Amino acid sequence: MGEKMWAGVLHGKDNIRYEEVDKPSPGPNEVLVKVKQTGICGSDVPRVIGDAAHFYPIILGHEFSGVVAGVGENVTSVEVGGNVAGAPLIPCGTCEDCQRGDYSLCNHYSFIGTRQPGSFAEYVVIPENCAVPFDVSVSYEQAALIEPTAVALHGLERLDYHGGGTVAVLGGGTIGIITVQWAKAFGAREVTVFDILPDRLEFARKMGATSTVNSMDGDWKDQVSAITNGRGYDYVVETAGSVATMKMIFDIVANKGQASLIGKINRDITFTPQEWEHLHRREFTLTGSWLSYSAPFPGHEWTLTADAYRSGMMPYDESFIYTRYPLSKISEAFEEFKTPGRVKGKILLDCER
Repeated sequence: MGEKMWAGVLHGKDNIRYEEVDKPSPGPNEVLVKVKQTGICGSDVPRVIGDAAHFYPIILGHEFSGVVAGVGENVTSVEVGGNVAGAPLIPCGTCEDCQRGDYSLCNHYSFIGTRQPGSFAEYVVIPENCAVPFDVSVSYEQAALIEPTAVALHGLERLDYHGGGTVAVLGGGTIGIITVQWAKAFGAREVTVFDILPDRLEFARKMGATSTVNSMDGDWKDQVSAITNGRGYDYVVETAGSVATMKMIFDIVANKGQASLIGKINRDITFTPQEWEHLHRREFTLTGSWLSYSAPFPGHEWTLTADAYRSGMMPYDESFIYTRYPLSKISEAFEEFKTPGRVKGKILLDCER
């Protein structure tokens, strides 16, 4: 009998159980991480309360921090006892996209927490190059946000971003607020957050937004005009993943502006001829953003994030965390998402028993 550990195992739609499973052991070039904190990503929700999981049973979880508890053969970059966050993508390394360094675009990848066991567990095994060291001055709670912070940075850098311009961030959730922080850190003159929830807009101002717009206001377009002197925004980053905010881009972007789509939508979207005319007449650039990786793997998105947390370049506020649960209460944690609009921020799971 091998060693056992506790994990939150998804057995089917709306059927996640805290149970004992075999504890993994690291093979060559692999690292065993004792998980300290792991976040629930919005993408995990349809996998648990819907039927979006690739297979069952599966241990989900891909936003995590922990301590190196063991190393396999040939591992040299981390040592037992070191603090690491996990970069969950495992690209094939050999396809044309990987050879170009566009690891996010690899079609032959595996992924920790969706295609192989993830961090809703006491321990997880990851490839050595997916282990991102972070300084002891950074808390495990904050380090569990390294993954979404890298996603936000990648999304901003899909644009030819320069300081001194005006930035609109559509959506005041975790990714949106982190995008605000990156935009400010790189010298944005103006960062406006758009949302429909007043408490999110208040938090956005606390975290560095220079202005906010409630897009339920009847005069929201007039507010945009006042903020941007009638020009619109140089850069727009969509993080909400809603049809309304994606259409809003066409109204608020400046001539020759640039827009990046981080948010995912799950329904059809259509545009009026007038909206589409804006794309032609303003000659703005519209691009997608996927994941958070570049060369050398896992990319400066990850190493810069870890260092920005250490240096304070990216300030942390506990208000990012909506609530905390022990791993043993994982089923109750996912119940929170069944009430639309209830979860405002990140739910963290403490994986220590």
